[in-house]
Amino acid sequence: MASGKKQKGGVVGIVGLGIMGGAFAQHLVASGWRAIGYDIDPARRRAMARVGVEIATDVGDLAHKARDIITSLPKPAALASTVAAIAEAGMPRRVIIEASTFTIDDKTKAAAALRKTGHVLLDCPVSGTGAQAKNKDIVIYASGGAAEIKRLRPMFAAFSRGVYDLGAFGNGSRMKYVANLLVAINNVASAEAMVLGMKAGLPPQQIFELIKSGAGNSRVFELRAPMMVKNKYDDATMKISVWQKDMDVIGGYARKMRVPTPMFDASKAIYEKALSSGRGAQDTAAVCAVLEKMAGVKRGKSRRA
Repeated sequence: MASGKKQKGGVVGIVGLGIMGGAFAQHLVASGWRAIGYDIDPARRRAMARVGVEIATDVGDLAHKARDIITSLPKPAALASTVAAIAEAGMPRRVIIEASTFTIDDKTKAAAALRKTGHVLLDCPVSGTGAQAKNKDIVIYASGGAAEIKRLRPMFAAFSRGVYDLGAFGNGSRMKYVANLLVAINNVASAEAMVLGMKAGLPPQQIFELIKSGAGNSRVFELRAPMMVKNKYDDATMKISVWQKDMDVIGGYARKMRVPTPMFDASKAIYEKALSSGRGAQDTAAVCAVLEKMAGVKRGKSRRA
């Protein structure tokens, strides 16, 4: 518990204490909430315990202690196993706030399985990177239950700058796909611009500063270009391996809706190249390194008047 702070909003469980879930948990603790977390990775459990998160022994134990449970998970299989554990715990009605990016079908199956045992699942994906989550600079696209979303607004306020109720279950995910399509394109576009500038002999820091001050700027550029300037991608705010899952989800949904996505499809090839070149654990900004190699850029050479 944060020192000297009165508990404001009861108990919140968090299953998945990675980049996003860990940020949620830390902000909740800092805001005076009792946060109970669980992750299959012992290192993540230890790290969260050090910042005041109460660690459950397993998902069932967490479900016994928390009425409201946030899930922030990397794969649909993790959601399915978490749902099974909550259902098997035999507890009274629990509200599960599903914050991951999965297909609507995967979330609908999870909601149906929970409903059979008296629980409710809300579809509440997040717009923002891990770096933004650390600074509470994310928004929540909530859907699937107006009354519960209204009740949970104080909880969302502890770790985000805004929550939007988008109505019917699944609309949160639909909005997330739209937002992430732009993120995918803007990230590769940012890298492409940086590489063009570097190949032309302009200093990376100068490129960043002048793009940031001009019409070509974007939130994605501001977040990712500093890593491109430094050519350092190991402190990931969104790992390429995880992002690839998001790309597959968005692409599949666009095909299902019969919407052409030529720019998204072009960006996908660059992420795939980054993944195949062993950069899966790095931040998505590492697409810049991929384009640098393709362009034959040699760092450290700048043109002078």
